[in-house]
This record gives sequence, structure tokens and C-alpha cells, in this order.
Amino acid sequence: MTKLPARPDATNNNDSPLTMKQRLVIATNNAHKLEEITAVVGDKFEIVSLADIDCHEDIPETADTLEGNALLKARFVHERYGLDVFADDTGLEVDALGGQPGVHTARYAYPDRNDNEANVDKLLHELQGATDREAHFRTVIALIIGGEEHLFEGRVDGHITETRRGTEGFGYDPVFSPEDTGKTFAELGVEVKNRLSHRARAVQKLCAFLEQLDPH
Repeated sequence: MTKLPARPDATNNNDSPLTMKQRLVIATNNAHKLEEITAVVGDKFEIVSLADIDCHEDIPETADTLEGNALLKARFVHERYGLDVFADDTGLEVDALGGQPGVHTARYAYPDRNDNEANVDKLLHELQGATDREAHFRTVIALIIGGEEHLFEGRVDGHITETRRGTEGFGYDPVFSPEDTGKTFAELGVEVKNRLSHRARAVQKLCAFLEQLDPH
């Protein structure tokens, strides 16, 4: 976990230490992401989406790193709503493609929209005939709480399969096989993925940090 210097221009209406079930905004309206994160967090904290706080703006993700994009989203919400918030950015980094798609993971096929099927199609096309299919998923979470910024990272190593396998999950799950499993995330299922995934590992670090803030 990385602690960043407090931003002097930030305002916060929740500067007291974290208590159980305190509301914590996640800067997303992505249903799949909300479900996955809520499953990891459980009932320890009240997680609310952007829609729950009536935020329907398209938050820009213009940074060239996962850390930068996560901070952009968290700062956007914190500065406008004064709430404790966390945001994440996730990238699939493929060795043979020089770390691509990286920050462009969600919009790999089309720069103006997220098309999961097209993204996977493009990835498989780019790796056609490749012998090196090693890759890893990395999630970075930016938390702003009590006026301070913190970063948490989760990573899972694996490889890209040659064809889609499995029906569960979303995004690149049918073609990403975490190491030592012999299956894709889509074959492993949501429950197993929530224990193994990059996002789960980052969220677990976030939860551990939040729990140690709780005085009880």
C-alpha cells in the first residue's frame, strides 16, 4: 500500500476515523465491477455507487498509468461531493504486446467505447501464432479518506488462451488463465475468481487497511 500526500484543495465531510458500516463510495456504475467488489467486501462496509450519490457524469480517464486513472476518478468524486471514495483501474498487460493493452484494456478495440467481444477478438488476433502468451492482470485502487490518498495494487499472473473457454465472468475472463489453475477465469466461476483475481487482491488490501482504521 502506498500513502500519498494529502491534497490541500480536497474537502471531506467524513474526516473522522472509519467506523463499521460507514458509507464508502466506489467511483463506478459498472454492474459487474460493483458485484465483484461487493462480494469481496461482504457486509463490513456500506458500498455505494456513483448512481447512489446521483453522479451520472462521465469521469475522464486520461492518465497514461493505472495509478493515474484511479486517482483521477477518486479525486473527481471527492472534490465534488466531499465523500470518502475509492476508485480502481485495471489493465491486462501482455508480454508479447509490450504491455498492451494496459490502460486501454476496456477500449482496446474501439477508442470511444467498451466492447468486450471486440476487445477479445482483437487480442486473439494480435496473438495469433504467438508462442509467448504470458500476461498479467493488474488492478490499482486509489482511496481518499480523511483527506489522505492511498494506493493499493493487486496482480495475478497467467497466460492468454488460444480460444474462448467458459461462460462466467466478463471482459477478458474467457481467455485469461491464471497460473497453476489450468482454467480461464470464465471456467473457474465468479466465486473462485473473487478469491484469486487481481481486483480481489487489491480489494482485500483495501479492506485490511480500512479495518485497521476502525477503533473497535
